[in-house]
Amino acid sequence: MVKVAIFGATGYTGIELVRLIVSHPLCEVSVLTSETYSDKRFSELFPTFKGLCDIQLVDSNTAIDMLDDVDVSFLCLPHGTSMGVVYKLLAKNRRIIDLSGDFRFKDVSIYEKWYEKKHLFADILHKAVYGLPELFREKIKKANLIANPGCYATSVIVPLYPLLRKGLIKGTVIADCKSGVSGAGRKSELRLMFSEVNGNFTAYSVSGHRHNPEMEEVLAEATGFKPEILFVPHLVPINRGILSTIYVDIDENYTWDDVRDIYHDFYGDEPFVKLYPKGRMPEVREVRNSNYIAISWEVRRDKGKLVIVSAIDNLVKGASGQAVQNMNLMLGFEETVGLVSLSSIV
Repeated sequence: MVKVAIFGATGYTGIELVRLIVSHPLCEVSVLTSETYSDKRFSELFPTFKGLCDIQLVDSNTAIDMLDDVDVSFLCLPHGTSMGVVYKLLAKNRRIIDLSGDFRFKDVSIYEKWYEKKHLFADILHKAVYGLPELFREKIKKANLIANPGCYATSVIVPLYPLLRKGLIKGTVIADCKSGVSGAGRKSELRLMFSEVNGNFTAYSVSGHRHNPEMEEVLAEATGFKPEILFVPHLVPINRGILSTIYVDIDENYTWDDVRDIYHDFYGDEPFVKLYPKGRMPEVREVRNSNYIAISWEVRRDKGKLVIVSAIDNLVKGASGQAVQNMNLMLGFEETVGLVSLSSIV
């Protein structure tokens, strides 16, 4: 059995990783960390895991000395904190999947601008592979350090990639994205309180969001063409899920069938990309708790626009599920193992 360590196991992405790993037929949880709940058992905090994961939590420094038999470490740590742990683990030649933003950018100046932190280990940025399997599968298989993508970035990059490769995208792309509250993490904050969120719908980071340059840099790396993307996120009163509506200028000669052919050429064999039939738009409940991204589109010839709609679970395909997908690739497992599950529709 592959032994797994999860740093930051009591946040939403960490809890989701524990859920996925305990049900993975080829893996077992070996080490869990929490700075807040060190010395408590995981199942004491989350009784639903009793008998499934009763491991005692330790702090990160203690965990680093416990990794001799660990095969893969997942880092669900805050941006800026993760980089130091990554540096120590790479020095021990460990396999790492980092869910923070610390290694997503090749250009350190972009990271430092948008995360407002000094990157202390810019000399190892080149060792990280961006962990979006649909674009970088072969590189992921050979990597020791994976930078797991941002949730919003996943929901936008996957639909845009085939179109950019085919030269369809011209002008500014508008990405209008809505996320559930869990995307902000498991922390106490006024704007995330039930009474603030319930019955409400708000835009935020309208002046700029850190996933915007991530989308542009990754697409440029993957295709050689850098798109101009105007991304605006919104907070909706649901626990989990992202629905992205993306507006692209398109040549008037393109039809719905033309776009379908492009998507099927790129994603027809992808295990976690679901291409919907004409007239059927994705809903967040249809991907909840799953590692799928659902995509549909419509050509608005009256406006010269292609409208694309994608849906993901921000904690699964947008974070922990994609991290497990990356682990499967790194270890030579079947890519889908431990991840094939459907959402309950109601």
